[in-house]
Amino acid sequence: MKGNILGISGIGNFYPLIDMRNVELTEVNYPEADMQHLPYEDNGFDFVISDQVIEHLEDPKKAIKESYRVLNKDGIAIHTTCFINYIHSCPKDFWRFSPDALRYLCQGFSEILHCEGWGNRIAILLCFLSDRFRFMRIPEIKWSIRRLIATYNEEKYPIVTWVVAKK
Repeated sequence: MKGNILGISGIGNFYPLIDMRNVELTEVNYPEADMQHLPYEDNGFDFVISDQVIEHLEDPKKAIKESYRVLNKDGIAIHTTCFINYIHSCPKDFWRFSPDALRYLCQGFSEILHCEGWGNRIAILLCFLSDRFRFMRIPEIKWSIRRLIATYNEEKYPIVTWVVAKK
């Protein structure tokens, strides 16, 4: 990704996808920056990325519309959120989103480029047993049990979901 990027709440996981030499990166954090009322002009960004934010908003539909508003023509919005997760107030925790719900929220976009989730029953069980499993890095070793669990996906059991939509 390059161009003018708005990152909302800890987009460090996206850094490997960003061409840091050809980017103007604006990073803000929720709740200091309210995604439901973005303080930016229309058509100002090539990408808007929100990472694990919309479940904390009273009006996620309005927030998605705001991301659309600040995108340039053909701009890309990337929104990640949770589906199966414990309550984690920041300052509130309102919603859970399936891929179908994310598609619904992004109806005004010209195209949904990608929308799905990741998770499996084993990962859910481990995450509920201890928070330490939730934040473990995926090992590089190809034949590791942790890597096998982390790369196995069951569509019916998403822990996280995301949507990539084009204005």
